[in-house]
Amino acid sequence: MSELTQTKSRSGVGRALHWLALLLTFLLLGFVTAVAVRNNPIYSDRAANGVSKYHFIEECKEAAADAETLTVSAGGQAIPLETLVTQSRPLATGERIGSSLEAPSAAVVSGTQPLDGGGWTLTGVPVTISVIGKTTTPLGQLPLQCAYDKKAGKTTAQLQLPGQGQ
Repeated sequence: MSELTQTKSRSGVGRALHWLALLLTFLLLGFVTAVAVRNNPIYSDRAANGVSKYHFIEECKEAAADAETLTVSAGGQAIPLETLVTQSRPLATGERIGSSLEAPSAAVVSGTQPLDGGGWTLTGVPVTISVIGKTTTPLGQLPLQCAYDKKAGKTTAQLQLPGQGQ
């Protein structure tokens, strides 16, 4: 019988090192997972703020994309976005107003802040306003102001005209 076909294992050290390597791997993975969860930028205290940060951001994105109900704050008044756009550019047959949140995800997450007493706020992220028909014509961008009121349990979103306070 040659050395290569030997059936008897001579060392228990290899087996012990194998188990030690597996144990260290699991410990390292556990540590990395704990650090990643703790440093998650989307993590939030749902009980303190009424809704999770992720849920609030998704509601703001949906509100920003709903051009039919989105309003613009102008001089303390809430003007429907469609009314404001059609005052300067009448819509042709088959055209509609479109809006979309254009900020990078990292800017949206870092711009979302908790409110004192519970709730969330997101201000200053750009929303692109467009006329959608046979072609899409961008008209410009306006900053979004989105807030979640914990007491009312409601998210509100509104665009701001340049130079208007928030």
